[in-house]
Amino acid sequence: MARISQAEFAQLAHEHVPFVGMLGIQVESLEAGKASIRIPFREDFIRPGGTVSGPVQMALADIVMYAVVLSLIGRVELAVTTNLTCNFLRRPKPVDLIGRGQILKLGKRLAVGEVLLYSDGDPEPVAHVTCTYSIPPTTQEPIAISPSPPTPLPQAGEGSE
Repeated sequence: MARISQAEFAQLAHEHVPFVGMLGIQVESLEAGKASIRIPFREDFIRPGGTVSGPVQMALADIVMYAVVLSLIGRVELAVTTNLTCNFLRRPKPVDLIGRGQILKLGKRLAVGEVLLYSDGDPEPVAHVTCTYSIPPTTQEPIAISPSPPTPLPQAGEGSE
């Protein structure tokens, strides 16, 4: 069972990430470690060449992965993207885009997942995205730092025989 509901995630995304609200995302499904989200097609998503722009595709992948991560850790709004790699596979059609994501590995501080993007009605993916999220610590423990003098670098010829 997901640790955040479909409705709660949609509200969080629209209210706390204004760009997502502007995209008009629709959360189609959300379960533990998996999510499917749709971005309704708009003419202003088209770039020269008649294809849906890369930034729209990457935005969809990122919000899908945010949903996947929160489905496992609950409402942790400060979980953030640390890496996103997008491989564009085919030209998306000028229709709704659907992102389907899943977790690959969930650790204490990092979550790694993947998202496949599809043009609505087409079974072949238009992009494959891998994404890493940083998960903030649940408790703030002080870090003990002891000042130490810098370690001198070895001089040429020292330490090698």
